[in-house]
Amino acid sequence: MAAWLLAINTLKIQPFKLPTLGPGDVRVRMKAVGICGSDVHYLKTLRCADFVVKEPMVIGHECAGIIEEVGSEVKSLVPGDRVALEPGISCWRCYHCKEGRYNLCPDMKFFATPPVHGSLANQVVHPADLCFKLPENVSLEEGAMCEPLSVGVHACRRANIGHETNVLIMGAGPIGLVTLLAARAFGAPRIVIVDVDDNRLSVAKEVGADETIKVSTSIQDVSKDVEQILKTMGGARVDVTFDCAGFNKTISTALSATRSGGRVCIVGMGHHEVTVPLTPAAAREVDLIGVFRYKNTWPLCLEFLSSGKIDVKPLITHRFGFSQQEVEEAFETSARGGSAIKVMFNL
Repeated sequence: MAAWLLAINTLKIQPFKLPTLGPGDVRVRMKAVGICGSDVHYLKTLRCADFVVKEPMVIGHECAGIIEEVGSEVKSLVPGDRVALEPGISCWRCYHCKEGRYNLCPDMKFFATPPVHGSLANQVVHPADLCFKLPENVSLEEGAMCEPLSVGVHACRRANIGHETNVLIMGAGPIGLVTLLAARAFGAPRIVIVDVDDNRLSVAKEVGADETIKVSTSIQDVSKDVEQILKTMGGARVDVTFDCAGFNKTISTALSATRSGGRVCIVGMGHHEVTVPLTPAAAREVDLIGVFRYKNTWPLCLEFLSSGKIDVKPLITHRFGFSQQEVEEAFETSARGGSAIKVMFNL
């Protein structure tokens, strides 16, 4: 059984025929699946960026579970192992894959990215090399959180975060918060986070932000916001800004607040097209860095979780079972926002 997206605002638990188990595959019983913003986009609009749902699709991609069966050539895993699943299967033949940037593979088959089915199901079949065994002290829920955490880890790698990098984060939603956790684990000495929501800012403070700033949604306030950000940095320069929202205002603020010669990392994809002051930023040699998903992040995420350098548990605010009513309630909770950060299914 799986949660199928059938139409706008229509999810139904229906039978799901598993693909054949290949020699390098494993069959995994799902135990923890998180709801991502992209899942909500698909539910509300049947699209996310350029990906459009044209036929019924199983939703979900943040997941962990227990191995039930292994293919004939699988040596690294055995039934009973608890694993976190990396949801994207790349071709391993194209230029990007051979270069090591497999997250850019044009033929990527990614859970719950049309037309590929996702993982909010009792069981899935997945390549063994994309299933990572959980350390004993890491829970299945934490394993599922490796997926959003991977976005933050990849962003920090792309931006070269280190012990001398002061960080500004625009947006304290789930991705902003995992980017905060990752930046701290990478050694960033000062992290300031900006949002329009008091609740999310309070969570950011709880999980380690040095300072939080509440701003308006008005583009007219960019100059005032930049002034407040620089004042709050306490004399420290903003070396790297992560925009985890992706709106005109947030990117404009990021470009203006970041020091000359600094870096702005575009992590969030709120708007398909934005109008921002690129020319002044270019004149100050502010580098603009794109971030798309992640690559080779699960081992480091699990190390951060196992060692205690990162604690994702405070981000899991709501839990639901896997019934028709609970699936509908869970997505409504996630879409509503409010106090919800990460909504998790326990299967």
